Amino acid sequence: MIECRRARADDGDVLGEIHAAAWERTYAPFFEAKFAARAVESRRTRWHERVARATPEILVAELGDRPQALSSFAPSETRPGAAEILSFYNHPDSWGSGIAAALMAETLRQLRADGFTEVHLWTLRDTPQSRRFYAKTGFSESGAARDCDFGEGHVLTQVEYERRD
Repeated sequence: MIECRRARADDGDVLGEIHAAAWERTYAPFFEAKFAARAVESRRTRWHERVARATPEILVAELGDRPQALSSFAPSETRPGAAEILSFYNHPDSWGSGIAAALMAETLRQLRADGFTEVHLWTLRDTPQSRRFYAKTGFSESGAARDCDFGEGHVLTQVEYERRD
């Protein structure tokens, strides 16, 4: 059974593990091994502060009693009146389980409840699995692209997806 809930103060470690595992599988191949290892490790620790701050909003999806996916979202800083999904990660152990689709549905439900009818997000251009998922959940490419520096001059191109309800 899949359940979606707001992140709790004690979720920092599990959110970090979800983010690190998904990032390692999807993003690490784009970088040299040393840089990728440091980047994965940094993702394990950054969620404690985010949960404590309680902004942006963070949802967790559990499969059984095990957290497997996360989303974070807030009002967009670049599109007045719209929301932005800032992070959306699914632990590779649960890929294909339907948990990501359930979490996206709950994320969009929450955004609609908060009064947002437009939402956008950015994903790497060269991650076809992510791009297929966003298209399958009702997002379409906006046509915008940007370079994202992941640190130490490691720049990759992101593409923007949007959805209007």
